[in-house]
Amino acid sequence: MLNEQSLYDQLQRGFPLQPRPYQALAAKAGLCEHALLTLLARDLGSGRISRVGAVFAPNVIGVSTLGALSVPPAQLDRVAARVSACAAVSHNYARSGHRYNLWFVAGARERVTLDATLASISDLTGLAPLDLPMAREYHIDLGFPLARQHGVRSRRRAGLAAPARAVALDEDDWRLVAALEAGLPLTPRPFHALARQARLGVPQVLERLAQWSAQGVIRRLGVVLRHGRFGYRHNAMCVWDVADGRVDAIGLRLARQPRVTLCYRRERRLPDWPYNLFAMIHARSAQELQPALAQVRAAAGLEQVPGSVLVGTHCYKQRGTRYAIQVPA
Repeated sequence: MLNEQSLYDQLQRGFPLQPRPYQALAAKAGLCEHALLTLLARDLGSGRISRVGAVFAPNVIGVSTLGALSVPPAQLDRVAARVSACAAVSHNYARSGHRYNLWFVAGARERVTLDATLASISDLTGLAPLDLPMAREYHIDLGFPLARQHGVRSRRRAGLAAPARAVALDEDDWRLVAALEAGLPLTPRPFHALARQARLGVPQVLERLAQWSAQGVIRRLGVVLRHGRFGYRHNAMCVWDVADGRVDAIGLRLARQPRVTLCYRRERRLPDWPYNLFAMIHARSAQELQPALAQVRAAAGLEQVPGSVLVGTHCYKQRGTRYAIQVPA
């Protein structure tokens, strides 16, 4: 009997850079290529998975930021729809627990384009967004392990995110990035289709993807899940105001906690936003979430540090960041 959770744990990284990658993955899982492609097509169509493709390390090929708006509750859905309509916005969530209650991620090829997107959102909504660029990552997008007891990740297997340096891309590279951002097609030879779309040769595509993966520019290559569709429907964004001299040490300790799925340091925006350390925690139930929060705070030594917990209440948009966008929508 097929264990889908174990299968998707395997498929989230290590996508083979060879002409028939789905065939190789299927053989490893004891399936035929057609069966695997059918499963992926089903779950892509139902929204359980976002795409099959590359997750780029943050701010190595473009720029991104975490934005937030303080929206009157009666206007939240209307404002969220306007934010989600921006092509540069990849994630958009409502969160309770703070006056800043709408949180979004936006990305672009250059900072000037990202600034234009934020200005456009301000014009569309009549609200001034917080702009919270990342200062340092501690644990970001190494996948979302499913086959684990009560949500506990094996850090021996996943490890912590290794920082990657920003790289300069030429126009061939940017065409490849643009083609990758929507995901690999579910065809027996996806890299051939990718190469045609990017107007490159297949060997050139495979060589560049291998190079980016080795450099850490691509954080992982594989299936990108929508974790809410796999039962993890409850989440909290936890933030703390940590002294600058201590934040990296505490951030690294926090990132090693099994319950923490994302962890990073961002710029403060005083006086509106004093917090610089962020962590995401996911759970299958609200009852599971609260003890997880307490456990993480205690393990990281954050019980006496000023902070706030913003619980996710609605997901308006979730997809990969589109760095190749040059003109804001």
